[in-house]
This record gives sequence, structure tokens and C-alpha cells, in this order.
Amino acid sequence: MMIVLYVVLAVFALIIILALVTPKTYSVSRSVTINRPISEVFNYVKFTKNQNDWSPWKKKDPNMTQEFIGTDGEVGFISKWEGNKEVGTGEQEIKRIVENELIESQLRFFKPWKSQSDAYLGVKSVDVNTTKVTWGFSGVNKPPSNIFFLFFDMDKTVGKDFEEGLNDLKQILESK
Repeated sequence: MMIVLYVVLAVFALIIILALVTPKTYSVSRSVTINRPISEVFNYVKFTKNQNDWSPWKKKDPNMTQEFIGTDGEVGFISKWEGNKEVGTGEQEIKRIVENELIESQLRFFKPWKSQSDAYLGVKSVDVNTTKVTWGFSGVNKPPSNIFFLFFDMDKTVGKDFEEGLNDLKQILESK
């Protein structure tokens, strides 16, 4: 009986230690250079509905249901989705727009797990006809759920999706 108690205590202690030492924040971003002027790129990416054309998650579930609230391209616009297990259920709200520089939004995921992240699309002029686009997001993983990220490489997994999406964005904008 004492051995079982010691094993349970050891497992419990391990979980507490892992929750304390595992990183509690994450940040992922990727960039691409697009051969288009900054105003043209910004005027495309500021509209959340345009993400349906280049988002890797729309490809993972082309039949996801979507609902839009507010005026797209303006602060307060909300895009809601409900999809398969790969895309889950959540919403994205535009929180801040800095013309020809930045669109910040908040991502709220409800399924398969509940979380919140801060996302952004930044644009920077490389020259008069070339724009660098950076897509990223960051957030906090509260203990003990942060232990999951010992086994899940957020940067590698989500970063791959960002790269795919940015490459599709580049293709769309450069073919105009």
C-alpha cells in the first residue's frame, strides 16, 4: 500500500515540477516578401474575409461554417468559425489597425481546447514595389496545460502552416 502512495506522490510531484519549469508563453511568426507595393498588400490583408483565399486552415476544412459580425477591415470585426477537428471552433476579432503597418487581432479558440492568442499581420516596405509581410501570434499556456507543449512543437507545427499561408498570399497578390 505504501508503494502505491509513493508512486502517486511521485507522479503528482513530477506533474507539478513539469508545470513549473515548462515555458508558459509561446510566440510564432513567419515572413515572406511580396512583389507588390505596401498599400496594395495592406489593403488586401486587412480584410479578414480574404484569409479564406490563403489560409491553410480553410484548406484543412473547406466546409467549415463561418459567421461574420461587423465591418470587415475595421476594428471590432469578428470572424467566427466551426470546423472539423483540424480547425476546431473559434473566433478572430480585429483589435487594432495601423494603416500600412499592422493589423492586430485576438484569436479565441473554443474547441478542441480553450485558449486565447494575440495575432498580427505586419507589413513593411522593402522598396517601392516590394513588401515584407510578417504573420505571427503569441500567447500564454497556463499550468498544468503547458506540459502538453513539451510534446508539441508550436513553432514547427504552426510555423509550417504560416509558411504555407504566406506562400499562397504571395502567389495571389503577385498574380494580380
